Amino acid sequence: MPDLTQYLWILWLSFILICVIIELLSLEFTFLMIAIGSLAGLGANLVGAVWWLQIVVAAVLSVLLLLTIRPLLLRIMTKDADQTPSNVAALIGLSGRVMSTVGATGGLVKLANGETWTARLASGPDSGPIEPGTQVSVTAIEGSTAVVLPSERNTP
Repeated sequence: MPDLTQYLWILWLSFILICVIIELLSLEFTFLMIAIGSLAGLGANLVGAVWWLQIVVAAVLSVLLLLTIRPLLLRIMTKDADQTPSNVAALIGLSGRVMSTVGATGGLVKLANGETWTARLASGPDSGPIEPGTQVSVTAIEGSTAVVLPSERNTP
């Protein structure tokens, strides 16, 4: 019966290839570090190390890379990233104008970016309904509803 450990290099290459493919899909540098550690396991196989030592070498190097190099790479990649809020976060603080009366249960507002949203009044000391034409400010987004408060400069 042949010794199957002599074909262990095929398993290492397959595992490295799978890790690289997953890394290309995720772009988080996690599987890249595991692939590099597995490359060290393959190197240990090629110099004739026993199978358990190959796994130990791959695991130790993978953990070291995950704890040291990965955070550095992530910091470098996000250093010049645009920090401008987008999506729902960009709507918080945006001004708008009431289109139909906004109360505790609903209404419509047209925001400064041109979008029309269903809206409800945020609970506060002045919790009466807001009439059409009044300037409002978005304080939160709850699902598809903008939670608004009247702005300081009310213009009916």
